[in-house]
Amino acid sequence: MDQIHRIRELFYGQGKALSEIAKIEKLDWRTVRKYVDMEDFNLAPPALEENLHSSKLDQFKPIIDKWLSEDKKAPRKQRHTAKRIHKRLKAEVEGYACSYRLLAAYVSEKKKELRLKKKEGYIPLDHYPGEAQADFGYADFCENGKYHHEAKYLVLSFPYSNGGFLQLNYGENMECLLEGLVTMFEHIGGVPTEIWFDNTRTIVTEIIKGGGREVTERFQRFCEHYRFKPVFMNPESGWEKGSVENKVGYLRRNELVPIPEFKSLPDKNAELLVACDKDMEREHYDDDKNRFISELFQDDKAALLPLPAIPFDTSLYTTARTDKYGKFTLDAGKHRYSASPAFCEDTVCLRITSSEVIVMDSDLHEVVRHRRLYGDEHESMDWIPYLRYIARKPRSLKNSGIYEMMPVSMQMYMDGCENKDRGRILKVLAELTERSGFGSAISTVNKAIQHKATDPDSLMSLYRRTYMDVPPLPPLSRTESLPKMKVIMFPHDLNALDAVLKRGGAANG
Repeated sequence: MDQIHRIRELFYGQGKALSEIAKIEKLDWRTVRKYVDMEDFNLAPPALEENLHSSKLDQFKPIIDKWLSEDKKAPRKQRHTAKRIHKRLKAEVEGYACSYRLLAAYVSEKKKELRLKKKEGYIPLDHYPGEAQADFGYADFCENGKYHHEAKYLVLSFPYSNGGFLQLNYGENMECLLEGLVTMFEHIGGVPTEIWFDNTRTIVTEIIKGGGREVTERFQRFCEHYRFKPVFMNPESGWEKGSVENKVGYLRRNELVPIPEFKSLPDKNAELLVACDKDMEREHYDDDKNRFISELFQDDKAALLPLPAIPFDTSLYTTARTDKYGKFTLDAGKHRYSASPAFCEDTVCLRITSSEVIVMDSDLHEVVRHRRLYGDEHESMDWIPYLRYIARKPRSLKNSGIYEMMPVSMQMYMDGCENKDRGRILKVLAELTERSGFGSAISTVNKAIQHKATDPDSLMSLYRRTYMDVPPLPPLSRTESLPKMKVIMFPHDLNALDAVLKRGGAANG
């Protein structure tokens, strides 16, 4: 009340403007306006606390407790908020009709008990329609059974309308940034007039005294192609783009809790764009007319720049030098990929996207395609080019580096094969690898060793029986019902045989 009194005294007594008072009291001008215009200073009667014991919520507490307990294993920023739990209960649990206030009180106490509670602050900013802010957040997700820990997601927010979109990524490199932005541009049907960024090393190569920035050539080309203006924040001043900072947390809590599990990342990203559209069907938190975010976002869309007629290729094109095994490294030697033995100690061309590393020859014809490695993944090996290459020169197997790269069981198997069969066996192994991976070829070889089968036909038969659900046929039993075959003996003299055949044989040409 003392501060309220000072605010009203400065306004009514000294005639100061709202902005001046806000600076003096270090408050937001909206707060100053609220107390200047306040007409009712009656103390509100105390609200009756809802009884948390023997309440309607009791039957749902085990579910809530289970979700909050599971959150202890989830990343801190991917845990349930009271609002998220309220939404999930309404959507997933039949008969839930409790008030949000009752639920929030219980969740607050339960989080204190589990030590999960976290406080966050928000900074309101004013912007014009068509402006956007971009930033990365981190979250876990599981794609096709593979768990990605602390992967990234790109958020593009529109401060004017409070609209926002996100795209999951494997990392935070230039390819992830550009691909994510292009996908969101195409989804909304236009390009923001300007986008605010951090001074990430992915984009900025140097901060120039006086506020300028040196950016990478690829990013500069991207900006020119889409004609938007990049704006960079002051170092260590994330509050300057508070809209996207808040949106990163909001979208994580509402779209990435619980931890997403899906088959395909592109399909999931398409679903997330639709979910972000639906999320705009709610009132703006600070609009005097109580308009929906979707309504304000129409102003943003009206101010967007048109999409260019020619698409921008977001791939990175570069070259790499291979070693004596035909392998090369990326990311300062952290990740290693195979090319082909035909390119040992040679230079290969590369096309790199956020999810793939494509190896090409000098004519830009594809040699092999790898899934791009991230984090602690060390090597990606494609055996098909190696097996096909050595199959053409089977006698040189032991003298080649390919033999050293093979697992011990495969070396033993190749040593036990006949020289005449080695080429065909290597071709079969290449075919098996192409069908279902090198692991299936190794497994088939191990079974062949057990059965002492060293010919190509047996190897293929074992593979079919293991991986193609071909049931083994039972042995044919002898029965008396089988007809006896009449044996006809032909003479050894071919002329006599021609006479028997009359019109056939050699006499007929």
